Amino acid sequence: MKAWLHQLDAAGAEKRTRQRMLSTLSAFYGHLTETGVVPANPAALNRSRLGLGSTARDASPTIRLTASQLRALLDAAARLPNRTRHRDLYSARAVAVVALLTLGLRVSELVGLDRESLVVSGGEPMLRVLGKGGVHREVYLTQLAANALRDYLTERDRTSEASTPALRGRTSAGRTPLIATRDGGRCSRFDVNTLLRRIAVQAGPALADVADRVHPHALRHAYVTIALEQDARIQHVQADVGHATISTTQYYDRGRRTRDTTAADLVEAAINAAGDVPPSSG
Repeated sequence: MKAWLHQLDAAGAEKRTRQRMLSTLSAFYGHLTETGVVPANPAALNRSRLGLGSTARDASPTIRLTASQLRALLDAAARLPNRTRHRDLYSARAVAVVALLTLGLRVSELVGLDRESLVVSGGEPMLRVLGKGGVHREVYLTQLAANALRDYLTERDRTSEASTPALRGRTSAGRTPLIATRDGGRCSRFDVNTLLRRIAVQAGPALADVADRVHPHALRHAYVTIALEQDARIQHVQADVGHATISTTQYYDRGRRTRDTTAADLVEAAINAAGDVPPSSG
């Protein structure tokens, strides 16, 4: 892999091109590792040592994804190629990951969720999320996210994959990850980044120019921008995404959050208006 990268460099390939090609290969091998085809990802290299790390000078700002592009990610997740016998489970998980990220979650919050984090309060499904600084907040599920999560968990329970011992050692006794790896362990941030990059590549023309720059924070950023474009109250958006350092967010403590104080439904409406979303299997 290193020799190939050096050959590209010698051939005059620009740094950005080599970064993108390595990201694509890493996503591909990440999939092969996840499905047990290969034991390790040979493209998971130390980019800084190869001169391919991002610096303040060449780092690009977070891309601005549109509602149409979020829809394209959901569609691509639903048809993500997988040749294993659990392909339905993997596509359901991919849709669930994208759907949850469209709620404005941080990737660290997503991978930290347990099945016990999914609750119903006042008849509304929500997630109890542990955010920065150990601060909990309630995140209401849109119908899109609720359906995607239900379909994934139903398929996961059906295949009994979640009951398999976690070979990667990322779970602790008594805690079951909401989003799990192939062997039932807790996903890492790298797992989610790799999966999202694969989905972006699969999305085709809609994300062709930015596929190598799609990452969880881009979806979080999209949540904020789309919500504000839909005239959501900024206080609601700040409370949704857990910007605890903004004084207006402090108004919303756990006892005062209601369905009317979230912008999630406005963002979902924008995504739905952009086109059909993956249909619920049940």
